[in-house]
Amino acid sequence: MSISEPSEIIQLLRGIEQRSRAHAAGLPQQEEVQQYWEGVVFSLNGAYLAAPLNEVAEILHFPAVVTHVPGTQPWMQGVANIRGNLLPIVDLQLFLGGEQIIDDRRSRVLIIRRKEVFIGLLVQEVVGMRHIPQHQQIDFPPPNGLMGRFVKSAFEHDGETWPVFGMFALVESKEFQIAAL
Repeated sequence: MSISEPSEIIQLLRGIEQRSRAHAAGLPQQEEVQQYWEGVVFSLNGAYLAAPLNEVAEILHFPAVVTHVPGTQPWMQGVANIRGNLLPIVDLQLFLGGEQIIDDRRSRVLIIRRKEVFIGLLVQEVVGMRHIPQHQQIDFPPPNGLMGRFVKSAFEHDGETWPVFGMFALVESKEFQIAAL
């Protein structure tokens, strides 16, 4: 079939469109894609917090050997050899003004990598990873004390409110960077 006139091309395209629409009737309609926030939920002082997933590089059990470093703040647990790298371990709960975490089978170390900082944060427990619809994010009044500097928002999910703890904001803070007495 030879097409020489523009009107013939237009007529051919309309025919293709009509046949395509007739055969597409059973296809599902495109649904709106929902955006999700991803984070790691952990506990400190009996409260649950969430950290953005992109701010937590790894989750480990408390290392078997942690070497104390003299002349450091009480919240500095020491350093551990993790796959050939020295990892400073900080008791996050103690740093924020709470009680020292007692290492047990539920406690975990959240590994944070930010620019030149490579550090482990000891937390009471890691509950798991959560995918929460972005629209469930709420404004959250900052908690009292030092923790308020690192919590700016929260998520309401399944009847619970999980404050979002900024790990990068923590490791960039002056108080956290000075571990010496």
